[in-house]
Amino acid sequence: MKTVCLYFQVHQPWRLKRYRFFNMGKDHYYLDDLLNRSIMQQVARECYLPMNTLLLDLLRRYEGRFRCSFSLTGIVVEQMRAYAPEVLDSFRELAATGYVEFLGETYSHSLASLASKEDFTEQVKLHCAMIHKEFGLRPTAFRNTELIYSDQIGATVAEMGFRTMLAEGARHVLGWKSPDYVYTNAIDQKLRLLLRNYKLSDDIAFRFSNRGWEEWPLTAGKYAGWLASDETPGEVVNLFMDYETFGEHQHADTGIFEFMKALPEAALASGGLEFATVSETALRHQPVAVLHCPHVMSWADEERDVTAWLGNELQNEAFRKLYAQKAKVEALRNPDFDYVWRFMQTSDHFYYMATKWLSDGDVHSYFNPYDSSYDAFINYMNVLSDFEIELDKALASQRADKGPGKKGAACECVCDTKS
Repeated sequence: MKTVCLYFQVHQPWRLKRYRFFNMGKDHYYLDDLLNRSIMQQVARECYLPMNTLLLDLLRRYEGRFRCSFSLTGIVVEQMRAYAPEVLDSFRELAATGYVEFLGETYSHSLASLASKEDFTEQVKLHCAMIHKEFGLRPTAFRNTELIYSDQIGATVAEMGFRTMLAEGARHVLGWKSPDYVYTNAIDQKLRLLLRNYKLSDDIAFRFSNRGWEEWPLTAGKYAGWLASDETPGEVVNLFMDYETFGEHQHADTGIFEFMKALPEAALASGGLEFATVSETALRHQPVAVLHCPHVMSWADEERDVTAWLGNELQNEAFRKLYAQKAKVEALRNPDFDYVWRFMQTSDHFYYMATKWLSDGDVHSYFNPYDSSYDAFINYMNVLSDFEIELDKALASQRADKGPGKKGAACECVCDTKS
């Protein structure tokens, strides 16, 4: 029996408002509330609510024969609380079925695994606490931001107690091997790895509505045939994609919801397919080999590396300056500054600075509020510069007025709708 593992990533960043040089020192509120509200409510209307309703119906109808997994970033949950609480309620309904798994990840969808083991670990703990608070579940499987993975990152994840981790089935890492098996981490072989079948995942996520694609239109029956076929050899088929695929990347009029509604029946009717959550999939099949990945990979772009976020001088300068504030934030120990520090780490800020606008241009432009990479860089650096100034002032005040180890003055840059 071949196991189909459906996993959906749910994330929206806190987008920064237009912040000019002349705002520095005067305006310490950094978020674009109108844009954030508008986008969250649009995605809720077009994707989250209709897709959650569809999945809830499927989960109940098939009584455990259909299952799926999610990861919700802390940042997107904050926006749901503020702007679309009915969406959060609908995810709680999914959790209550017992047929859905929620994975751990970094709270702010950050690149912390590339910068600081300490900060990476802290963000994961914060995220797991949020998942437990919202859904009463404790994650045992892990999905890093944008499927960023290496041998060392996997070992760190294993140290945190996770048993399973997701990664990209990148050809340059796998070589002749197939992504359709369970693997283990090269340093800590107790950590099992599920690798995304990027071809079959992208058939839904990117090619579904492409009328120029030779396989268009894609029906549930045709797709289930591919999953069950001997031409897809292996024990598992890992279909990992952004949840916004449904209704946003692929609009409702493409038939994406009808496709998803019909897929479980078509797959189960084949007789050779079953659905399972991430952790169930990893436990049902024995690992076939160790996966050696000494260099960092991700699921982004054709290169499957991290150049989408740290591939040019703008991105690297912004990343360097951001992490130069880490010691100051830790010394201040102020929850307001901690909060801003976290949302400034969100990977989307660096993604907007990307200059890779060829075959992957549509991906990079999704809900991008900037006119150019340089525009994104300037806006981010203006905000970061003001944040640094406020950090330095708060630390000076702490030393002068309250002594070492005490909390400094409150920051003015946190929205009162955050939880």
